[in-house]
Amino acid sequence: MRINRFISAFCLSVSLLVLGLQAQEPATVSANLAPTPPMGWNSWNKFACNVSEDMIHSMADAVVKSGMKDAGYVYVNIDDCWQVSRDAQANIVPDPQRFPHGMKAVGDYIHSLGLKFGVYSDAGSKTCAGRPGGLGHEYQDAIQYAAWGVDYLKYDWCHTSTQDAKASYANIRAALDTAGRPIVLSICEWGTAKPWLWGREVGGNLWRTTGDINDRWGGQEKWPDGSCCSNGVLAILDQQVGLQSYAGPGHWNDPDMLEVGNGGMTDTEYRTHFSLWAILAAPLIAGNDLRTMRPEIHDILTNKEVIAIDQDPLGREGERVAKSGDLEVWAKQLKDGSRAVLLLNRGASEQEITANWQDLGYPGNVSASVRDLWQHKDLGKMAGKFSAQVAPHGVVMIAVRP
Repeated sequence: MRINRFISAFCLSVSLLVLGLQAQEPATVSANLAPTPPMGWNSWNKFACNVSEDMIHSMADAVVKSGMKDAGYVYVNIDDCWQVSRDAQANIVPDPQRFPHGMKAVGDYIHSLGLKFGVYSDAGSKTCAGRPGGLGHEYQDAIQYAAWGVDYLKYDWCHTSTQDAKASYANIRAALDTAGRPIVLSICEWGTAKPWLWGREVGGNLWRTTGDINDRWGGQEKWPDGSCCSNGVLAILDQQVGLQSYAGPGHWNDPDMLEVGNGGMTDTEYRTHFSLWAILAAPLIAGNDLRTMRPEIHDILTNKEVIAIDQDPLGREGERVAKSGDLEVWAKQLKDGSRAVLLLNRGASEQEITANWQDLGYPGNVSASVRDLWQHKDLGKMAGKFSAQVAPHGVVMIAVRP
């Protein structure tokens, strides 16, 4: 009898423990999506509203033929302007001129290549380009997306008036879950309502931490009409400082999509842009024309050693561990206990930058192997620190393994 009571009490304790652990996690299926930062391609940065069935087909082909798929890029995402109206039953209608065979046919083609299909909508009454938004149609749209085979939804924040951001994104997440298909939710709220504080709770898989990225190196600038703001790579980078604790498997800070290869920066700056996004454990969503990219751009986007840092299963976001003027050191803990380290030179002339082991969380006297992730070269054992000359606007990216 005592044994039975003991067993019953033990089982009850275990059950309560399990329930307690479950209560700490989001209650939606989204917790199992995006265990590493999503990787793929999106139409907006290069093509804006100039999207079509033929272009998406050719871009999906290019993901495969270029080696992007082999490097880990799986999503092919159509951004704004694919939709034109709602029909008599309020169903969202794709542009019949640009997508004559409908969205399911596009998704089927993408899936036939072993890739995943993403679309775009908006939490407001209209999208940012003035097309029909999702407000009031969340469940109807979610059912439609699931029927089309959608795997990823980017949900924007234009024309939202007095809506509450947290409630709006919780609503679309619930609608997606009810539709019965696992769909990654990208919260594109621009960081205004600090979605890192609540994005995981409402079942978001990634959330924008800033306004839109612009294809340039520098800080924030006002748009020609005087509104704020156009964000260069450095402006976005500075806005990531202090947010690292909110990211992890299934829920990622999103500093916006990649501009690599779109022509506004040098190849050195693009390499830096890509390296920074990798150490930030950011989603790697390319935005260039994959069909015509130069070999130098291809080599940046498909560097598997750098991609492995972004995709490390521990899911830690890197952080800035040292700064002296324009010279910075960023570090990211990896699952095997090693560190990815980035030496960043924001300035206009070559400079020497040093990463001290103690700033990485290691004892100062430990000996560690160092590998350069862009040169694909082992640099040998070093004790206490690593120093390198870094080009203007450039980086040196290494792995440090004690």
